[in-house]
Amino acid sequence: MTTATGTANSNGSVQPSGRGRLGLYGLQVLTEIVAARRNVEYVVGLVVVPALLYAMFGLPNDSTWVPGGSTWATISIGSIASYGVVSLAIFTFVDELAKERGRGWIRTLRATPVPFGSYLLSKISMAGVYSLMIVAVLAAVSVPTGASTLSVQSWLAIAGLAVGGVIVFSTVGIAVAFTVRPRAATMIANLVFLPLAFASGFFFPLSEVPAFVRDLAPFLPTYHYGRLVWSQVATETEIDLFTGIHGDGTLVHLTWVLGLALIGVVVANWAIRRDAVTAR
Repeated sequence: MTTATGTANSNGSVQPSGRGRLGLYGLQVLTEIVAARRNVEYVVGLVVVPALLYAMFGLPNDSTWVPGGSTWATISIGSIASYGVVSLAIFTFVDELAKERGRGWIRTLRATPVPFGSYLLSKISMAGVYSLMIVAVLAAVSVPTGASTLSVQSWLAIAGLAVGGVIVFSTVGIAVAFTVRPRAATMIANLVFLPLAFASGFFFPLSEVPAFVRDLAPFLPTYHYGRLVWSQVATETEIDLFTGIHGDGTLVHLTWVLGLALIGVVVANWAIRRDAVTAR
């Protein structure tokens, strides 16, 4: 028998059809939008905090020039954008998924015809929207003040990297949310994110941190993601001076980031399957 969302098997369960899956995904996205409207403070915090950090640490350095023509304030746009995206991807998924897992909502969801993938995809989609909002707010702060002279093409490239970063680092957030106990998830997320952000140069230029931190940075996917974003606001020579590290080229940086995505998908898939078995 065919239902509105798919085909019913002999055991009574419903397997969503292609159209049904798309409809369920749309419904999930709509649910996330409604949830965001009901929790405006949370959304404002996600997008405003990066702008405040830029106002405190980026704008005051608008008169500090890096050899090549860019100011430290302009390069800081890449730092804060990277921070905002990675923070969003990790904390949004760890916090929300862990809470819903702890309340039993995910266990309930698995008992419905809703594909679990559409549930996760809706979360990633909304996080992608938030990442675009972060970039837009940074532009709203930096452009009118004259701290940014970036072209429209550069801002669009940063926006694209923001969405891509959310997709990549969300795999880390999902893996953490389903691997550790819900009550410990946020603490673990802090232990993962804060050292990565500091050692990747999101808070301070790596040229100003201890040498052992600078030596560690090239082994961190977050640093390589930062290099990709910085490349939209400064030249390679300027980025080398800003970080104190000679860049390895776009292909190497991209490989590190995509490598993390692959590992994240594998670990997240394993953690989700294990949680499903445990929940039974």
